[in-house]
Amino acid sequence: MPSTLFGFTITDHKKVFAIALPMILSNIAAPMLGLVDTAIIGHLPDAIYLSAVAIGAMVVSFIYLLAVFLRMATTGYIAQSFGADNLAEQRQHFNHGLTLAIGLGIAIAIASPWIIDFSLWVVQPDAALIPYASTYIGIRLWSAPAALTILIALGVLLGRQQSGRAMWLAIITNAVNVMMDLVLIIGLDLNVAGAAWASLIADYVTALVGIYWCAKALNWTPALLKIIPDKLSQYLNVNGNIFIRSLVLQLCMATMTGYAARYGSDIVAVNAVLMQFLMLISLGLDGIAYSVEALAGAAKGQQQPERIRYWCKLTLVWSCIFAVFYSLIFWLFGAQIIGLITDLPEIINKAENYLPWIILLPLVGHWSYWFDGVYIGLSLSKGMRNTMILAAGFGFLPLWWAGMPLQNHGLWLALSGFLLMRGLFQALWLRLRWRQVV
Repeated sequence: MPSTLFGFTITDHKKVFAIALPMILSNIAAPMLGLVDTAIIGHLPDAIYLSAVAIGAMVVSFIYLLAVFLRMATTGYIAQSFGADNLAEQRQHFNHGLTLAIGLGIAIAIASPWIIDFSLWVVQPDAALIPYASTYIGIRLWSAPAALTILIALGVLLGRQQSGRAMWLAIITNAVNVMMDLVLIIGLDLNVAGAAWASLIADYVTALVGIYWCAKALNWTPALLKIIPDKLSQYLNVNGNIFIRSLVLQLCMATMTGYAARYGSDIVAVNAVLMQFLMLISLGLDGIAYSVEALAGAAKGQQQPERIRYWCKLTLVWSCIFAVFYSLIFWLFGAQIIGLITDLPEIINKAENYLPWIILLPLVGHWSYWFDGVYIGLSLSKGMRNTMILAAGFGFLPLWWAGMPLQNHGLWLALSGFLLMRGLFQALWLRLRWRQVV
């Protein structure tokens, strides 16, 4: 009899972490390299450069974050065709994803002047920052075809359970970016433009590596780039649903961040510190979500409903373990973590008042991370869209409204309720439609 842990074989636990661990490591490596990137800009003689890059990077990241539907939809479809051992179908999904990524990326690049004007109108930075931020955004948006292609490559690699290479794509992007920063900013003194060109070069290098790895895995050549209109339409529909889901999520997060400004600049700084705890949570929970995407998706492709249940149960166990672990760490060391993020006494004192919300967050939020993985693996894009809208309508908005007298505590109440309602609606939707979707 094989050895077991929590009622599951050790071999299957290893399968989960063979996917999860590389993605956890890439999640850790990316911000560490990003710190080097920021440090290079931050050591220029004028702080205006750092501020301009921060504003520009926020705008570009928001646009690319909305495009994450490309990665999600591709992962689900590839995982299912990988499980069915259908290489031709995997190539077709790659064709559709690559076509959409490049087409959408070119459209973003062409629309960059209007995107710059609109984004800076929304952000309203100081007049002195506008020329630098405009330069940064204008250059970065021409990397959109490459940045979106990377999302497709990640989807293919994760769907095929090649998370090691997916991890290296993230590391390559950041490593090339840092090296080009040294050449263009320090060596050629290009300041903000140098930072933007460094990121653009990193995106195109990584995209080429990603396409090469996908082509090798799928035995694909450009001659095989053919489009099937009916299947492309289905692929676009799935991507549209996930886009709406991501947009609603980002609007809720932006509402919370933006509304904090009404309570003073200190509260904005406090929430910026506390949001780093969400980043820490995502390090582990995203890894488990990637695992269930790939494993449940492959089981669906193999038409094995019992294996879907099995992988869902096993990954849920680890999601719960990670959630409890995070809550314990935040309970025991939350104040020390805040002290590592900032050394401003007034920010530290105020941030500690909100630690109970941070301790609660992993317990109420891990369900939504895990369910996202299940829904992506099973290509339940309509369910992702609908449950997100319901969670915003019945969770975030009413709690935000009711919590206004509580000021910032009300915002954290709204966020916690939103995450909890997401998990509840996702669980209910999946339970009602389980037999139809597997």
